[in-house]
Amino acid sequence: MTSSNSGTGVLLLQLGTPAAPTAPALRAYLREFLWDVRVVDVARPVWWAILNLAVLPVRPARSARLYQRIWTPDGSPLAVTSRLQAEAIEQALREQAPAAQVRVAVGMRYGRPSIADAVDALIDSGCERLVALPMYPQYASATTGSSLERLFGCLGQRRVVPPVRVVPPYFADPRYVGALASAVRSDLDGWQPDHLLVSFHGLPKRYATLGDPYPQQCAATAEALRVALGWPADRMMVTYQSRFGSEEWLTPYTDETLRALGRQGGSLAVVCPGFTADCLETLEEIGITGRQQFQGAGGGDYRLLSCLNARPEWIEAMVSMLTRESQGWL
Repeated sequence: MTSSNSGTGVLLLQLGTPAAPTAPALRAYLREFLWDVRVVDVARPVWWAILNLAVLPVRPARSARLYQRIWTPDGSPLAVTSRLQAEAIEQALREQAPAAQVRVAVGMRYGRPSIADAVDALIDSGCERLVALPMYPQYASATTGSSLERLFGCLGQRRVVPPVRVVPPYFADPRYVGALASAVRSDLDGWQPDHLLVSFHGLPKRYATLGDPYPQQCAATAEALRVALGWPADRMMVTYQSRFGSEEWLTPYTDETLRALGRQGGSLAVVCPGFTADCLETLEEIGITGRQQFQGAGGGDYRLLSCLNARPEWIEAMVSMLTRESQGWL
C-alpha cells in the first residue's frame, strides 16, 4: 500500500549505448538491440541466421570505429548527457516539492544501466510508485513501445507491482517545442542558413502502414517548430536518417537530401528533434558524415544544431510534464 508520503521514482527511458567503443562491446550491444522483435520483425529463424552469420561478424567493428569518433573521456555522450538530465530533474523536483521523496534514474532499453537496473535502484531506495518518461517525443513501436514493454515485463516479475504512470508522447507539447525553438535560435546565433533540415530517425515504411503514428507525429513536431521559429516553409525540409537493410524506409532519406542540397550550393543547418540527447546518430552520422556528404557534393557552410541535452529550458519542460503526470504524488 502506498501513502501520500511514499517515495516517487522517475524513470527516464532511453534507447541505449554500448559500454565501450570496441568491437566486443558493440557486438554485445547490437546483438541485444537487433534481436528485439519490435526493431526487426523478421521471422526469428531467418533473422537469427542473418544476424549471426552476416551482421554481427562485420558490423561491430565498423560501428566501433564510428563510436570512437565521438567518445568522450567520461564515456558515451548519450550516457553522460542522460546522467546530467537525471541529476538536473531530480534537483528541480526536490526544489519544487521539498517535502516529497523523489528519485530519478535512467534506464536503457539496451545496454547499461538497464531498465531492470533502474527499477531495482528506485524501488530499493524506497520508491513505491513510478513515473516513466520515454525520452522519445514521437511514438514508435521500436522505441517507446519496446521500452514500455520491457518496463512492464520487469515490473510483472515482482510480487508487489508498484503503481505506474507514463508520460504520453509529447511531440507537440508547447514546452517541448518551445525548448526546441530556443535551442535552435541559440545555436544559430543570428546565422541565417539557406535551408533548415529537420532530420528524424528513420523507420521501415511498413511499420507505419501497420499503425505506428510516428511519421504523423514527426510532421507535427516539424510544423510546430517551424511556426515557433517563424521559418519560411520553402526553406525547411523533413527527412529520415539511419536506415538499415534493404527494405524501404520513410522518405525522403537524409543522406540523399544532403547530397542533393549540396549540389545546389549554399548553406545548411540540421536539427534532429527526435533525439533528446546527442548520440552517435547526431554527432557522427549528421555532424561528421553528413557534413562530408553535403560539402562533398558542393555545399557551403554547414552546422549541426545540438540536441536538447541538459539545457535549462528542456529540464523545465520535462519537470512540467512529470509534474502534470504525477498529480497527487508529489
